[in-house]
Amino acid sequence: MAAPPSGKVVYEQEGVCIHSSCGKNDDQDNLISGVLRVIEKENEVIVDWRPLDDTLDTSNILCAGKDSSSVVEWTPAPKEKLARGADRPNSYEAEWDMVTTVSFKKKPHSNGDATAHANGESKWSFLFSLADLKSIKQNKEGMGWSYLVFCLKDDVKLPALHFHHGDSKLLIKCLENHVVLSESPQDKRILLVNSQNKSLSQSFENLLDEPSYGLLQKWKKDPYTVTMGRFSKVTNYIFDSFRSSDPSTQRRPPSEMADFLNDAIPGLKINQQEEPGFEVITRIDLGKQPEVSRREPVSTEEWAKNMDSEGRILNVDYIKQSIFKGGLCHTLRKEAWKFLLGYFPWNSTKEERANLQKRKTDEYFRMKLQWKSVSEEQEKRNSRLRDYRSLIEKDVNRTDRTNKFYEGEDNPGLILLHDILMTYCMYDFDLGYVQGMSDLLSPVLYVMENEVDAFWCFVSYMDQMHQNFEEQMQGMKTQLIQLSTLLRLLDSGFCSYLESQDSGYLYFCFRWLLIRFKREFSFQDILRLWEVMWTELPCQNFHLLLCCAILESEKQQIMDKHYGFNEILKHINELSMKIDVEYILCKAEAISMQMMNCKELPQAVSEILGIESSSVTPDSDTGEDESATVLSCPTLLYQSISTPVTAANGTRENTQQMSETQTLTPA
Repeated sequence: MAAPPSGKVVYEQEGVCIHSSCGKNDDQDNLISGVLRVIEKENEVIVDWRPLDDTLDTSNILCAGKDSSSVVEWTPAPKEKLARGADRPNSYEAEWDMVTTVSFKKKPHSNGDATAHANGESKWSFLFSLADLKSIKQNKEGMGWSYLVFCLKDDVKLPALHFHHGDSKLLIKCLENHVVLSESPQDKRILLVNSQNKSLSQSFENLLDEPSYGLLQKWKKDPYTVTMGRFSKVTNYIFDSFRSSDPSTQRRPPSEMADFLNDAIPGLKINQQEEPGFEVITRIDLGKQPEVSRREPVSTEEWAKNMDSEGRILNVDYIKQSIFKGGLCHTLRKEAWKFLLGYFPWNSTKEERANLQKRKTDEYFRMKLQWKSVSEEQEKRNSRLRDYRSLIEKDVNRTDRTNKFYEGEDNPGLILLHDILMTYCMYDFDLGYVQGMSDLLSPVLYVMENEVDAFWCFVSYMDQMHQNFEEQMQGMKTQLIQLSTLLRLLDSGFCSYLESQDSGYLYFCFRWLLIRFKREFSFQDILRLWEVMWTELPCQNFHLLLCCAILESEKQQIMDKHYGFNEILKHINELSMKIDVEYILCKAEAISMQMMNCKELPQAVSEILGIESSSVTPDSDTGEDESATVLSCPTLLYQSISTPVTAANGTRENTQQMSETQTLTPA
């Protein structure tokens, strides 16, 4: 057997066969066993198959029709066709003929014809560059040996390769190191090839601690690890892949960056075309940001004063506003979080809440019993449950151990984390468990110190965060677009700078949004931040304004030091555990006031913040031309009962507390 092409062999499998019905008078199957290799060379990756036996009878040469999906469908080529095949290399359409020893390494204008080797390599062997691969067809599961059919970009179909010694999954995994494979919408057996730039793909592999296969596949199987990967490991290799050495091409075309992000973040489809109905955000003077102050956390005494004899909260709006402005003292969190997360209705009595807890306790333990009673044999036959358990155990083992509640491998806190997450899989089996959910649960369990209460609070939290973890990630796509819209209004110059450094899509904020800043603040600070956000004040999507506040705080350093793509990623990543939560809350609140006070707020921004704006046309009698902005709840609530605020001029404004007789709405 001739030697394979030179290079690094990254995959090798013997017992990969071609089957052909080659008998002249019957359909007797002929087995051609060979070796399949994937070889990395300097500028390309080669797939090479060579037979183990060089003594093949050339009279058994076959011709494949263009619709053939398996070699067993082929018929022997007529002898007269064989005799003239070498002399007429361009006489076939999208078919291929094995005339002599053939190479399927695509030529620039090849139409799928076979060409003869001049170097005397083994008969029937073929090789092709991975850059020329269009698709891979797989066999149906449970239908004998696994096989693959490679189709090249000029519609050449290579002979089906049957894997007699093992399956084809390892080969697929190997190929995913170099190309992105996705299922065809028309036929799930067909994998379509997206041969993205290898250096670009490899550079994002370097973002993570361990090398693995394709970024897209890693995202599907472990979005948490991909997202949590350390941006500080970005090297100049990434930077070079975005920028060429030619100064005139220092900035990548927007369409090219959009294509890259579509591959890196499934579901994040960036539309480069202007669409009707979308508002163009132009430069608007928002005025100066007011200076705001924060109050002391709500105490147990203050909480008790706002509760009647039956345990109802008297003034929900005032309590929410007080929590927004100062948070909660820690001893109050166990009770107040149940209201903030929607586990307890705000207008419920103490007795009603006790009855609710009894019902929810029974419901929880019935669901827990479901997975607890699954035997090992049953779990082996339930791949989804088995996968959920594996992911949960992996995730729980890397839980934040910055507090004693989760110290030690066998700590009860970790065991409860595991049990609650497994029970959640029973509660929402379609979503199941996605890595990163434990980040949302661990602070809740820490505060509740009770398995059942923690579970139902987590369920309520996941109702808010559900879209972040769905397979299509529509929620993440929407939030990134909304964040870009807000930041452009706030500081168009900074947005333009980020775009000039290929960072305009703000994908470095992905981790912030996915798990609500859990990895950016200390454990105690995240408790404060979350309870403030759960008040849903002062507007919708306040977490996006928190992102704007952090980015605006870092703007000067990023721009003054002329940070590029690599440096921006590294700098944002290194902010983790260094952000002052009280400062950022003040700044985000100031941004919200700045935008809500703007009389010309763009409609797109109004919708993001939940502000319903309506214009009043000039009065025909008076000639007055006025514009009025109608603020929807919760913005109206925020402006009506805000506690003392330090305005831009330094004066303190006294605001009026809402009447305690205001109608209370259940959570």
